[in-house]
Amino acid sequence: MKEREEENFVTPGDMLGKALELKPGYGAYFSSHDKAIYASLTPAPPDSDDSRATVEVKGHKAHGPVPEPGVVVTARVTKVMAKIASADIVCVGPKSVREKFTGIIRQQDVRATEIDKVEMHSSFRPGDIVKALVLSLGDARAYYLSTAKNELGVVSAESVAGATMVPISWTEMQCPLTGQTEQRKVAKVDVV
Repeated sequence: MKEREEENFVTPGDMLGKALELKPGYGAYFSSHDKAIYASLTPAPPDSDDSRATVEVKGHKAHGPVPEPGVVVTARVTKVMAKIASADIVCVGPKSVREKFTGIIRQQDVRATEIDKVEMHSSFRPGDIVKALVLSLGDARAYYLSTAKNELGVVSAESVAGATMVPISWTEMQCPLTGQTEQRKVAKVDVV
């Protein structure tokens, strides 16, 4: 005889049935107060010689943070082209993402002024870590991001020599090993 399995959505504390009919399994517990089985996230110990049906609660897959318009994200630049830069979003606010999200920084969203003079290759390089504002959900492939505020832009970049560069102006970073400077759209860093 095949047992029929039913899947119903429950939350912790929901009564699943009486202890005369069910025994607690993973995600369920027995309450001696009313002799009932309730949903929980704590597994009950197995009871091998009990013939009652076992009830279990499976947890919903926990999703990490998801980018949404108006939120500041941290992203790693993956590709720079003439009019856009692509980036993989690694954090939404202070929380790291669990899924892959792609962002696009368009030429008109790099800075607030002199938009027509923006050169993408002078603003970003592959591997740069940027702070950016999510403008919109974009298209099916990527979120539209902006670095047009002073506090947004490149926060970390690696020089050709492999050292972490130091910002020296709004538009330049310098390698501490070689002294060579490179152009970037640098994020304003708060000095404490």
